[in-house]
Amino acid sequence: MHRTHNCGELRIQHVGTKVTLAGWVQRVRNKGGLIWVDLRDRYGLTQLIFEEGSTAKELLEKAASLGREFVIKSTGTVIERTSKNDKIPTGDIEVKVEELEVLNPAKIPPFLIEDDTDGGDDLRMKYRYLDLRRNVVRQKLQLRHRMMQETRKYMDGQDFIEVETPVLIKSTPEGARDFVVPSRVNPGEFYALPQSPQTFKQLLMVSGFDRYFQIVKCFRDEDLRADRQPEFTQIDCEMSFVTQEDVLSMFEGLTRHLFKQVKGIELEEVGRMTYADAMRLYGNDKPDLRFDMQFVELNDLAKGKGFGIFDQAELVVGICAKGAASYTRKQLDELTDWVKRPQIGAKGLVYVKFNEDGSLKSTVDKFYSQDDLGQWAEAFRAEPGDLMLVLSGDAKTVRKQLSELRLKMGEDLGLRDRSVFKPLWVVDFPLLEWDEETNRYHAMHHPFTSPKAEDIPLLDTDPGSVRANAYDLVINGVEIGGGSIRIHDRTTQQLMFKHLGFTEEEAQKQFGFLMEAFEYGAPPHGGIAFGFDRLCAIFGGSDSIRDYIAFPKNNSGRDVMIDSPSPISKDQLEELSIKLDVKAD
Repeated sequence: MHRTHNCGELRIQHVGTKVTLAGWVQRVRNKGGLIWVDLRDRYGLTQLIFEEGSTAKELLEKAASLGREFVIKSTGTVIERTSKNDKIPTGDIEVKVEELEVLNPAKIPPFLIEDDTDGGDDLRMKYRYLDLRRNVVRQKLQLRHRMMQETRKYMDGQDFIEVETPVLIKSTPEGARDFVVPSRVNPGEFYALPQSPQTFKQLLMVSGFDRYFQIVKCFRDEDLRADRQPEFTQIDCEMSFVTQEDVLSMFEGLTRHLFKQVKGIELEEVGRMTYADAMRLYGNDKPDLRFDMQFVELNDLAKGKGFGIFDQAELVVGICAKGAASYTRKQLDELTDWVKRPQIGAKGLVYVKFNEDGSLKSTVDKFYSQDDLGQWAEAFRAEPGDLMLVLSGDAKTVRKQLSELRLKMGEDLGLRDRSVFKPLWVVDFPLLEWDEETNRYHAMHHPFTSPKAEDIPLLDTDPGSVRANAYDLVINGVEIGGGSIRIHDRTTQQLMFKHLGFTEEEAQKQFGFLMEAFEYGAPPHGGIAFGFDRLCAIFGGSDSIRDYIAFPKNNSGRDVMIDSPSPISKDQLEELSIKLDVKAD
């Protein structure tokens, strides 16, 4: 081998040992007759020393010619450093070099390979293989590796079998857009890349596997953002002969295991909240519970006082920001401008300051007396020093707007501590949601989610009120995992397809294989899928999942390093029986 030790393992007890190290040159400090070289590899950094008088002239000159990111091999003796560095594990020693070999010189990199780099996002994405040399990025991928191993350890300990499912499957109309792959041997026909292995894991339950899991790559052709990539990884799981409670207990166990083994944290009790309560109290089906600020509805107190904006609104609702009455007029104007942005869409913002002297100051003093505002404060459970913020409008819209404002206030007031973890199970989701564009119901999760047995009669009379046997795991306002108890009989599955607008022919064409499988003894079953990239980002304290993926895409879905996607040749198109008709922008 090119080395006897790595660059992170030498300690004071190795003094006097002859060693060979190999790695990348982090930096060279040349003081004329004294040269230090910081040598780096995946495991750490070791200082090499070349000293005039005790180092051969040729070797000294060779060391002076080294540049950043040169790949070198050096042999020498470990000595104790006279000036020690307590910031690195190898800081008590250095290697006095006797032999030096340049294994590969390097061009000057386009950005500093340092934790605090001077490279922007686009540049680092283009040279991702260089970005991966940085400690901060490598540590994120090491965290991902650890979480993957601990997941497998837990699942194996619970008798789950890891089974790989196909990557080339059939396109289905529900959910996000599919990525499609043309078939050369079946001209005019296409495979789809899986958005999830949903039907396959259900078929594995029909097959009697009982407990399945897979750390699997999934694909969705949808708009991208910080927590979304066109290809992503799921911890995909399914169990037979279980109720919802069994699934929640099992995967709360996985979550606790990961926090304890990877972060050394004993997770507190995981709370439960219905979807209806989450929307009512937080305007969001993935509430961040690291801080309070629950919604307070003010219709009974705010309407009928002559303030037209409130009188005409379907809902008047607000939050109380503890200790924020000190906000200046400028800060409040900035908040008002913020909620008026197109991304939020509010028409305005009403505030009430609960001053330290007990008085109440509001933007609507003209319409509401101190007694009126005092009733508001009582509803908010506000105290002197607090700030009440109120929005109004269409109920669904205003709850969404206030949810965004709540999250902003939590951030601005320092309440979203990344070292605090507040997990929550959100349960009893609606089975169906109405889509204004298509003028029909769609499955909120997917078409195979089981309705609550007691709600099935409502499918014919009030479909929007039917609750699903579905659940999401939320941590700090991020949906980490979601799943459901599945439909396991043909009759109920056909009923579900009917209410989703499928004709019998369409249902048979798309999912006939699954419904037929249900007729061969399908057990009751259910499962969950965790967004593995998001879970890694939560553990690493990041908003973006990109740094937890070795070679991610940018916001346009492009890999700028390898320049993909890219055109293919005319010969390839002909072989695939594809004719392009691309319209110019």
